[in-house]
Amino acid sequence: MGHSRAYPVFRTTDPAEAYARAGRLVALLERLDDTVFVEAEVRTVAEARRMAALLPEPAADPLGPVSGEHLLREVDVARAEDAEIEAALPLCLSGDIPVGTLGEDLLRALGEGTSSVDWHGRWPDDRDTGRPGSHQYDGVQLVFHGEDVQWAERTPHHTVFVHLDKREDLTRARALAALVGGEILGDVQIGW
Repeated sequence: MGHSRAYPVFRTTDPAEAYARAGRLVALLERLDDTVFVEAEVRTVAEARRMAALLPEPAADPLGPVSGEHLLREVDVARAEDAEIEAALPLCLSGDIPVGTLGEDLLRALGEGTSSVDWHGRWPDDRDTGRPGSHQYDGVQLVFHGEDVQWAERTPHHTVFVHLDKREDLTRARALAALVGGEILGDVQIGW
């Protein structure tokens, strides 16, 4: 049991560049899960519609203060009327997308809220340290409009993280970052 260790390795205000760097890291994974997890804060009906079209079966959860009627309300964003979606905003839409089907359409679907894309997989065994990759903890995460894996605060930046087993050290994170022209940009964070 536990969590991965997430290292921020690239940050920019250009979402396409952040997505490209994340993609370069994903290509380095020895093994990649069949699905990619996408989670997005939507603040408008238009954003909700764009994300719902991208996610095969989106789950919609209310954001912000949740109580009473709002807590019990489930919104099927794909089928709901605009007024019903509007009354439930802001929402967090999430779902799994088959690997290989996520592309530039994600960038067009994003709104101004914080969003993330998680690619779970396994890094190759580290020849220098003899440590194996970890299917449970390894992967790449891209957080749009955030500098924290847990979405602590919305920012204008988009941040790429590498996730490693908790036994891994900064050396491996630095090596992965360097392979895509990045560097460690801050303290390690608790990941997934």
